[in-house]
Amino acid sequence: MFAIVRGWVNRYFSQEEVVLLVLMLLAALVVLATLGGVLAPVLAALVIAFLMQGMVLRLESWKVPHWLSVTIACLVLVGAIAGLMFVVMPIIWRQTIRLFSELPNMIDRGQELLLLLPEQYPRLVSAQQIEEIFNTVGSELGSLGQTVLTFSVANLPILAAVLIYLVVVPILVFFFLKDSEKLVAWCTSFLPHQRPMLRQIWYEMNDQVANYVRGKVIEIAIVAVVSYIAFLLLGVNYALLLAVAVGLSVLIPYIGAAVVTIPVAAIGLFQWGWGSEFFWLMFAYGIIQLLDGNVLVPILFSEAVNLHPVAIIMAVLVFGGIWGFWGVFFAIPLATLAKAIMNAWPTADHQAEWQEREALLSAPGVVDDAEQ
Repeated sequence: MFAIVRGWVNRYFSQEEVVLLVLMLLAALVVLATLGGVLAPVLAALVIAFLMQGMVLRLESWKVPHWLSVTIACLVLVGAIAGLMFVVMPIIWRQTIRLFSELPNMIDRGQELLLLLPEQYPRLVSAQQIEEIFNTVGSELGSLGQTVLTFSVANLPILAAVLIYLVVVPILVFFFLKDSEKLVAWCTSFLPHQRPMLRQIWYEMNDQVANYVRGKVIEIAIVAVVSYIAFLLLGVNYALLLAVAVGLSVLIPYIGAAVVTIPVAAIGLFQWGWGSEFFWLMFAYGIIQLLDGNVLVPILFSEAVNLHPVAIIMAVLVFGGIWGFWGVFFAIPLATLAKAIMNAWPTADHQAEWQEREALLSAPGVVDDAEQ
């Protein structure tokens, strides 16, 4: 038994680079598990800087100086945050309060509709069962609505955290963009010069993560805006609130669209009943989801993230359970990282390829792309 374990360790962990990679992954997990809350502004700034890097590179390609490109990108970021805080969020907050205040009436109307089922299918469901379900749902939603409506001085720590994000994150984004090359060079200075496996992982991850993160933000914005316009034209109540929910639902592939269908259908049903307006709403919502899955996603992601649907769902469940929102947002990049590590893990077939690549990268005049 010990001989088998020793042979397995010697086969897969005999190289210095492999041990370094394992230690780096363990250190990252420990830091995120213990200091994730403290470092949340830094992580958020890293994500935003990664998103804004495309704008900086595009401006530099137009012969705009680096410092001016970074300044313009940061001004765009500040303007987007100001618009979100002073235009979008107040509307969402008012619609949320109104929704929770009207929940009791919506529940009563839903109960009246469902109480028709025992008359038609008395063997499957009884009136008592429906009343018990709605009593439980009503009590839970009532307590939740009371919490939302009584938002007061007790929530000042949350407001303080939001203010910290609004001040610290833009400053961090500015310095991440301004000194990105210096920061990358400083980080790579701690790594060994010969690192073929890390290079392979970097090459596989760089384009895919860039494509995914930027494409996902664009997808959220497009889906939310199109949904808001459609809901406004149809006269749906809580149009902006529902549009934001539909936009954020694309974070969770397959599951998000199914989950957000419930509030869209419920609000449409309580507003119009089983009328033509309700069916037009569901038709428009179905068209949006169809175009998102079959047109928008292929255009934005271009098959760069090549993962099986089962792997995507498992990644969302696992990383979302560990790190919450950020785990859900980065579930696919993290799954792609795991796939890249498995593909690059040292085997006999990789040695010749790595040696040839290292020889090319070490040749005079060749720029190390991984360190740029």
